[in-house]
Amino acid sequence: MEGASAFREAFGRRPTHALRAPGRVNWIGEHTDYEEGLVLPCAVDRDTTVFAAKAPGHRVRVISAALGEAEFDARAPTRQAGWIDYVQGVVDALAKRLGPAALAGADLWIDTRVPLEAGLSSSAALSVAVAFAFDRLFDLAQNPRQLALAAHEGESVFVGVGCGILDPFASALGQADHVLRIDCRDGEVTPIAIGETPVSMLIVHSGVERRLAEGGYRERVVECRAAFDAAREAGLVGPDATALRDLSEEALPKLATHVSETVFRRARHVVHENARVDAVCEALAGNDLPRVGELLCAGQASLRDDFEVSLPELDLLCELADEQEAVYGSRLTGAGWGGCSLHLVRPQQAENVAARIASGFARRYGRRPKVLHLRTASGAGDLLEW
Repeated sequence: MEGASAFREAFGRRPTHALRAPGRVNWIGEHTDYEEGLVLPCAVDRDTTVFAAKAPGHRVRVISAALGEAEFDARAPTRQAGWIDYVQGVVDALAKRLGPAALAGADLWIDTRVPLEAGLSSSAALSVAVAFAFDRLFDLAQNPRQLALAAHEGESVFVGVGCGILDPFASALGQADHVLRIDCRDGEVTPIAIGETPVSMLIVHSGVERRLAEGGYRERVVECRAAFDAAREAGLVGPDATALRDLSEEALPKLATHVSETVFRRARHVVHENARVDAVCEALAGNDLPRVGELLCAGQASLRDDFEVSLPELDLLCELADEQEAVYGSRLTGAGWGGCSLHLVRPQQAENVAARIASGFARRYGRRPKVLHLRTASGAGDLLEW
């Protein structure tokens, strides 16, 4: 396999292990995870792969086919303000959990088929794949959930993104033909079968790259925390409440008199989005894809108007798709500010839908967007053929 050959050429020996971790698409439940809410992602058939072998001493050398080369000391990961921090963050998290003596030097060669900066969580795929690689190299005996938590800690704390568990859990724990209902409060994961009626996932790239660690994401986290603090001070949540997850839809209107209009709209999105997750699960159980589509469209309107993380390019992609009868529903997927839109489509019409979206977008912006036809996939693990 190409990765094994590339590793041998770079490091002068064969890798001993090869791991894969998929990207993910979140069907519904956006910007709810850091408020202990509900999300509904699936792993997709685009992977990041890591070829690895132990190395003498404590130096970790990393070569990324997409991003370049870097190295660091496994005993003292130090932020470098670049992509290597996602690798360092995993090592730092594992060392804190298992003790620094559990890890040592390693050589890694990394490649990815998960589009970068597209909202398909290339960062989680990288972090999870690296976590699995170190687990195999050093016999850490961690289960997929534990490795997902280490990947989350690396990105959220070491890199400083402040993200929730959605992305690493989807990458590590995904199941083919299922979405995962993840409760971000207690970490409970419930696989939900997509149903008997076939459905295709079209992912369309807006052409606008997004960078999650920049200010917009952190700003929304702060605004949601301000909304919760105000709800608690106003007695709109119980004494044991810890997040906007605890604010009911019935109590939500009362919050409007205690916060700014902007902060209220942020809270309204989170509260209603949590409800949409369970509504989608109910619709899937009833094999009601039109209802699923309605809920996706409602989620997109909320992300656009209340949470203000959509962009004109993403809005147009959703509008172009939703005017077609073969489309159940559309919304942006990922945190927003660029990246991709998700469209649930009747499979036999997927090619026609993709062509119409691309041509309509080109008329407005003078360029054809990249369209991916994705399938659900299993979560991270060993690469079986290499």
